[in-house]
Amino acid sequence: MNHHVHLGLIDVSMTVNGVRHEISASPATRLSTVLRDTLGLTGTKVGCDAGDCGACTVSLDGKQVCACLVSVAQVQGNQIQTVEALAKDPIGVALQAAFARNGAAQCGICTPGMLMAAHDLLKRVRVPDRAAVMDALGGVLCRCTGYLKIIDAVLEAAHGQIISSVNAAAKQSIGASVEKLDGASRIDGSAHFGADFAPADSLWLRVVRSPYAKARFETDDLVAFAEQHPGVLRIFSAKDVPGENSFGVYPDIKDQPVLADGHVRYRGEAVLAIVGEKAALESLSLEALPLRWHVEEPLTGVIAALAKDAPSLHAFRPDNILTQGMVETGDVDHALQNSEFLAEGVFETGFVEHAYIEPEAGYARRIGDRIEIFACTQAPYMDRDEVARVLGLSVDAVRVIPSACGGGFGGKLDVSVQPLLAIAAWLLDRPVRTVWSRIESMASSTKRHPSHITAKAGCDRSGKLTGFTMSGDFNTGAYASWGPTVANRVPVHATGPYKVPHVRNICRAVYTNETPAGAFRGFGVPQAAIAQEALFDTLAEKAGLDRLEFRLLNAIRAGQTTSSGHLLEASAGLPECLEKLRPEWQKMLREAEAFNATATTTRRGVGVGCMWYGIGNTSMSNPSTMRVTLDAKGTITFWNGAVDIGQGSTTVLAQIAADALGAPIHLLNSVVGDTDRTADAGKTSASRQTFVSGKAAEIAGAALRAEILRLTNAGANAVIVFGGSTIVIKDGPQTTNLDLTRLTPGKDGAVLEGIGSFDPPTKALDAKGQGVPYATYGFAAQLCSLDVDMELGTIKLNKIVAAHDVGKAINPMLVEGQIHGGIAQGLGLALMEEVLPGRTENLHDYLIPTFGDMPEIEIIIVEDHEPLGPSGAKGIGEPALAPTAPAILGAIRHATGIMPTKIPVLPHRLWERMQEHKHS
Repeated sequence: MNHHVHLGLIDVSMTVNGVRHEISASPATRLSTVLRDTLGLTGTKVGCDAGDCGACTVSLDGKQVCACLVSVAQVQGNQIQTVEALAKDPIGVALQAAFARNGAAQCGICTPGMLMAAHDLLKRVRVPDRAAVMDALGGVLCRCTGYLKIIDAVLEAAHGQIISSVNAAAKQSIGASVEKLDGASRIDGSAHFGADFAPADSLWLRVVRSPYAKARFETDDLVAFAEQHPGVLRIFSAKDVPGENSFGVYPDIKDQPVLADGHVRYRGEAVLAIVGEKAALESLSLEALPLRWHVEEPLTGVIAALAKDAPSLHAFRPDNILTQGMVETGDVDHALQNSEFLAEGVFETGFVEHAYIEPEAGYARRIGDRIEIFACTQAPYMDRDEVARVLGLSVDAVRVIPSACGGGFGGKLDVSVQPLLAIAAWLLDRPVRTVWSRIESMASSTKRHPSHITAKAGCDRSGKLTGFTMSGDFNTGAYASWGPTVANRVPVHATGPYKVPHVRNICRAVYTNETPAGAFRGFGVPQAAIAQEALFDTLAEKAGLDRLEFRLLNAIRAGQTTSSGHLLEASAGLPECLEKLRPEWQKMLREAEAFNATATTTRRGVGVGCMWYGIGNTSMSNPSTMRVTLDAKGTITFWNGAVDIGQGSTTVLAQIAADALGAPIHLLNSVVGDTDRTADAGKTSASRQTFVSGKAAEIAGAALRAEILRLTNAGANAVIVFGGSTIVIKDGPQTTNLDLTRLTPGKDGAVLEGIGSFDPPTKALDAKGQGVPYATYGFAAQLCSLDVDMELGTIKLNKIVAAHDVGKAINPMLVEGQIHGGIAQGLGLALMEEVLPGRTENLHDYLIPTFGDMPEIEIIIVEDHEPLGPSGAKGIGEPALAPTAPAILGAIRHATGIMPTKIPVLPHRLWERMQEHKHS
């Protein structure tokens, strides 16, 4: 090992994937940096740079290590293996195939780390048991899958026996568990996430963020400061924004600055953007910047923000109430006064972090009079519009190319890196890239809305619900983000999936000096469900009814009207979900009774939680457009603008399009997400892509099929044989050939095309929230069995059984994966996840579920056909999460006699409540 003392560098020789490499680097350089930046092996992902997430797991001399914790000085002469080498390794090949078959990779950002940890295990223990798999992979976090399919995949690879549900014989069919079309790139490490790719000559951007929740500031000469620091090219401030220095989700609410203009409203807000060489930016002391702060007292929590003497965060909302939503029908006060039984309570939830394993990252470059942005996102067309506004350009001058998205869950709906990169690249005419650190991501990105909910419900002697009222204040933080969506969606859903004749629900989104709260898998519905389901447990108890039977008695059914005045004409599958669960529910209750008869310090509880979820945007246009084309060579291309953030839309939408066209799915080539090449499919949120974009894909496929049949005068039931420049149409005894080379090519070389658009029919809500907010709803019920240590307050989940009405499971394997992942996040919401600003801004102190936290999960798929949906399908993203916390909290109550009202139920909180209960 030679040392370049004067440069602070050392020479290191190491073997990576069988190839010898000689490099010079600082001794402290992370192995992950060398692999990715020096050797270009970006299959090794970086999620935290602290050894907390395990995404960067590689093999070092045959043992798994976190590459971010190994310095280059430690690898002299060592053998290193990364995910890129697994394709040449028999164990690696078996693992990768099993991961694909089982749907064990969703977004894929953690998958290389999982595979390397599994590879290490199978080299040591050829046929491990389930506990060994969980132990070996326990250092790698996943936010998407819920871990269970990963365990199944490793066991399948180890045992050499396929146990997955993939239907290889019917790969083109609706209802088949087709392997993900983009799965190979997520599994072999070749997918390009936001941090994986940028032009070679890119400059780097570093954001300076406020350390204070509320403050005013001034800057001195930033140009002079940059000139005094070699490698720093320019420092951008608010005055450098070419267009409007503001952005936001809603056209009429652009309240968040790209760079703060002398006033910050939350800790983590962007103040300056420094651009230059990476090494210079990393070594720059931010304390040396010419910034002067004047700290002010922040408004923390909705109670402080709503106080009469509270200062206003924004002049256009002097009372700090961003917006209010309402649903009112009947006479709820009279109904409750005359109810036989009443239940009421106050419930509180906190900020919850999305904790996607991929921090925000990307690059921008100017190409003539246009700007191009490559970044992780859930909403490329929204990004395009916001960037155009910030730069003062037309939307046609902006191109957004979504990277592979390493988890989103709503957190990547708001713009993040996009406007900052665009400003720098536009003004400097140089490519500019950035990768946010884990701490930066968690400090500045949106969170789940904290809630303070007061609710009251009543029923008659027979247990029939009579009335329900809820008043909820949701902390939207310093800026609006998706606050109006939450305020409008919560009142519609707050009664749960039940028939309630008299309702008054009011929800307010409130500004505070805290991290902006945005979209997070449910838009406030999970918080509301916690309150409503708890009250219905109380009513069931008072009415002397079994908790599941109480819900079945009151479940809303097709032909009934919701509290918003929406007649459900079809597809209301909650009754069937509950009926499917009844045998397991009764079994769980018997087991709990038997367990508690002999247990000493542990009590077993069983809970049930239900939910409904309106698919798509609330009472507003929600369109999607898809295109399927044929070129002269017979190539079928599916032009799909829907971003796949791991949920599988690339595969599901292709299945739908292929089925409608009558072609095998393997013949479809997909172009996904690029705003220059695809039509707007709407944002990936609100469980809308399968229902909305799926219907558009079905229409597009059917339109292309109809055009082919028209040209050949064939009947509707004809079989089309694709696979070359001449396609064959078999219509009973008649066979016709269509020579595609004789047709005139148009856009993208297409000689034939089918275009499909779909906008779900909705009706705007009036002042009392009456209308048709959604075209259809997903329904679900979940059961939970758990054990509570009565001396410690700790909780161990035993089993969750989930019955979900999805209309039609286009791909059952992917549906199951969404349910697993939703349950994991619901578990976190109920029991462990709570953001404490400045204290939990990493994946060590902020706890998300790991392998060891997941219980056994049994899934029952209910298919209550939705006539508007593609092949009857609805959605599953949000519905997978919403009922989990209520079921868990109901089980805690069953075990302890205590109704949890402050969420999450951390052990010390439960212990304190149990002590109070014991002495009351």
